Amino acid sequence: MYGVLDKDMIEMEIVPFIPKSKRGFPPTVPVVEIVNAILYKLKTGVQWNQLPVKALFSGAYLSWQSVYHHYRKWCLSGAWKDCWTKFLKKHRAELDLSSVDLDGSHTPAVRGGEAIEYQGRKKRKTTNALYLTDRQGLPLAMSEPVAGNHNDLYDIAVQFEVVTGTLEQADIAVDGLFLNADAGFDSKDFRKSCDRKEINANICFNKRNGNTDRDEYFDKGLYDQRYAVERTNAWMDSYRSLLNRFDTTMESWKGFNYLAFIVIVLKKFKNKKKEKV
Repeated sequence: MYGVLDKDMIEMEIVPFIPKSKRGFPPTVPVVEIVNAILYKLKTGVQWNQLPVKALFSGAYLSWQSVYHHYRKWCLSGAWKDCWTKFLKKHRAELDLSSVDLDGSHTPAVRGGEAIEYQGRKKRKTTNALYLTDRQGLPLAMSEPVAGNHNDLYDIAVQFEVVTGTLEQADIAVDGLFLNADAGFDSKDFRKSCDRKEINANICFNKRNGNTDRDEYFDKGLYDQRYAVERTNAWMDSYRSLLNRFDTTMESWKGFNYLAFIVIVLKKFKNKKKEKV
């Protein structure tokens, strides 16, 4: 049976951050195996009722309904974001914060649900969210998902607070950061949001805003390194539950995103260790 992460890594890096339930009965199987089943769903995109639970559990197994119940319970409690921020705090020394990249992504929504609207450029219903990555392309944070009929600058001051707030919760200082963003973010509101955080905004000038010979800071060499965030988008799309959105609730959708963040970072760290050997 295909495994996204080995169970020892799940046990060490994910399970410790999952809150223990204060009510009801504890799980009848190891939490590591429940998380392993959820990661299988994340990677393959299989429908919950098609989850091969007998193959995913080593001994006694849960029904797919029980696996889904645990996933939803952790989503509604905010456990996945909390897990990510604690994980980020633990590994912040291994991040490359010489600069960061911000980008928006529209995800096709198949079944409808929360924060979904028709997007003309994609010619289908989508959900839009902003993603922040470090210089290596490792994911750092995401905004709240919004309906796809909005562009990346929609409610940017609030959404940028969500993104930077994730870093602050992980004890990562945002002041002094160099932030790359494409011409779609070239607006006075977004530049002011960066200034308030003392972030150096390296934003490509948008020709539609008029004269590109302006006084604002722009480093073309630094901006050219922005390809890293596009590579991260490709990494995210390799998880079938994220390539197309089937989740009708925002909390379930965000939960899969944060789980993908953890898996991507762990695999990157594992490859680094192999290179050093």
